[in-house]
Amino acid sequence: MDRYIMAPYDDQVAKELHSGDYVYITGTIYTARDAAHKRMYEAIEQGKELPFDINHNVIYYMGPSPAREGRPIGSAGPTTASRMDKYAPSLLDLGLKGMIGKGKRSDDVKQAIIRNGAVYFAAVGGAGALLSKSIINSEVIAYDDLGTEAIRKLQVKDFPVIVVIDSDGNNFYETAIEQYKKDE
Repeated sequence: MDRYIMAPYDDQVAKELHSGDYVYITGTIYTARDAAHKRMYEAIEQGKELPFDINHNVIYYMGPSPAREGRPIGSAGPTTASRMDKYAPSLLDLGLKGMIGKGKRSDDVKQAIIRNGAVYFAAVGGAGALLSKSIINSEVIAYDDLGTEAIRKLQVKDFPVIVVIDSDGNNFYETAIEQYKKDE
């Protein structure tokens, strides 16, 4: 099913998204990769504030290439989500509602998704130039010294993703394999 949502979004929107849904996100999302996640995790452990309000927001695991003239961002493809698995449960417990990446997630992340009513989305790997066309503004808001891994605030319009793990824990990667076996 095709769904159009605004980000940030609330618990009700998360509950209505189902594994396998095609979703087009409009609104504000944030980027963060390994180094930024490590810093946010350390901030949480030290009782410090995070660089943005994580509650009800979406993090896109992405580090863009340099922007071409006249564009807000360069190629903007997803990175492997499992590299953030160590940090994701803590962020989900603070109210993070969505994560965008590629690849599988650990059982700890899946349990945190269920516990917090969140969603894991996949963006198509290798399609960074195409995905960047849905990004209308990009602004570094934290950890500028990390270069491409700095945290960015993105404004997106109809950013295309697929629900992989929904708030009930249904995993599209698993159900698609089972469906393929049945169809074979």
